[in-house]
Amino acid sequence: MSTTHDLVVLGGGPGGYVAAIRAAQLGLNVACIDENLQFGGTCLRVGCIPSKALLESSHLYHQAAHGLAEHGIEVTGAKIDLPAMLKRKDEVVNTLTGGINMLLKRNKVTAYVGRGQLSGPGKLVVKSEDGEQEISAKNIIIATGSKPAMMKGVEFDGDLIGDSTTALSYPAVPKSMIVIGGGYIGLELGSVWSRLGADVTVLEAMDRVLPGLDEEIGRLAHRTFEKQGLKFVTGAWVESATVENGECVVKIKGQEPLTAERVLLCTGRVPNTDSIGLETVGIETDARGTIQIDENFTTSAAGVYAIGDCVPGAMLAHKASEEGIACVEKIVNGTGQIHYDAIPAIVYTHPEIAMVGKTEQQLKEEGTEYRKGMCPYGANGRARAIGDAEGRVKILADAKTDRLLGVHIIGAHAGDLIAEAAVAMTFKASSEDLARCSHAHPTLSEILMEAAMAVEGRAVHT
Repeated sequence: MSTTHDLVVLGGGPGGYVAAIRAAQLGLNVACIDENLQFGGTCLRVGCIPSKALLESSHLYHQAAHGLAEHGIEVTGAKIDLPAMLKRKDEVVNTLTGGINMLLKRNKVTAYVGRGQLSGPGKLVVKSEDGEQEISAKNIIIATGSKPAMMKGVEFDGDLIGDSTTALSYPAVPKSMIVIGGGYIGLELGSVWSRLGADVTVLEAMDRVLPGLDEEIGRLAHRTFEKQGLKFVTGAWVESATVENGECVVKIKGQEPLTAERVLLCTGRVPNTDSIGLETVGIETDARGTIQIDENFTTSAAGVYAIGDCVPGAMLAHKASEEGIACVEKIVNGTGQIHYDAIPAIVYTHPEIAMVGKTEQQLKEEGTEYRKGMCPYGANGRARAIGDAEGRVKILADAKTDRLLGVHIIGAHAGDLIAEAAVAMTFKASSEDLARCSHAHPTLSEILMEAAMAVEGRAVHT
């Protein structure tokens, strides 16, 4: 016998569970399906949160071992207790996933644990160890997220040649490690194991790492990470990665093969849309598995919507959450809005890198006239006081209207600082608006103010 709901959300990640809770707040009878006992999706279970926990632990160790002398603090014999580090990471994840399950229960969202699949118009089936359960719904939201992309020639074994999930639980610090892919995930996890003692080489097919960044910020990041001990090979077209006699061998077109104890494959992610029954309702995807939607998140099938990593756009947890809320509000009352031009992105290396809006290269390519303001971290009193003065803020504003077009930060707490820029851009603020807001002294936020002042050539401290 089929159970009927007003709305069923397929996927319990940051897009799915947020959509489910918001729908319940609006009075719908809601269900959420996920194949994992603990809801939260890739981001919470094996992505954003555990990687940030390890990034913080590895940074603290590196500071204790190498970075406290300048503060007059002597630390001898700093050691890594990797099992304890991994245990803490798992505890952080378990606490947060448990919290999400509690939130679903508190909001009276029915949680189904199992493999959810569309089975026809307005119908789904949940497959679990206990059997199959049929569910009916007037509206269905697909929020199945994404998964690591595989690469031809790379013999992935989930161990010596693994992905980001594998790298969250290495049993020991590898002596050497090759990261295939110089994007966000590759650099974050490469940084973790480099700080803990691994010899890390990053291979990137493009001519620079973090190719999606503003070029100026990207070049500074490249130099900074090299100083930290990361090795980079750009223009590296990987032909294969195999395990030979217990050692990983990576062959690169036109270059000598490289060897390492472990290989981390970080060549992006693809929508997780295979085997979820899209064909039963007539939904087609592109070659990558992406579902096409309109401005209301509607798919080609009536009553079926899609959000998050399985639709076009940046694969970001907060984007998925915003889409979940907007989608539900459109279903219920016809309203719901997202400012896609003001969605920030962050790389949680040290220093952090954060951005919102357009890069300088994008503005040049589209022929937009702009002005630029810069401020180095070294000019900021707070940055000097905390001993973290490497980095800069870059602000791009329309040459005619002064409206903010892009903000790019590399430096301490960039991920927190970018929020101010995102708010300003959401409300269509100008660089002058940002410059004339009083910023407390001494704080890192003053770097944003100085960069905004520099757009008009009136910076005081640079």
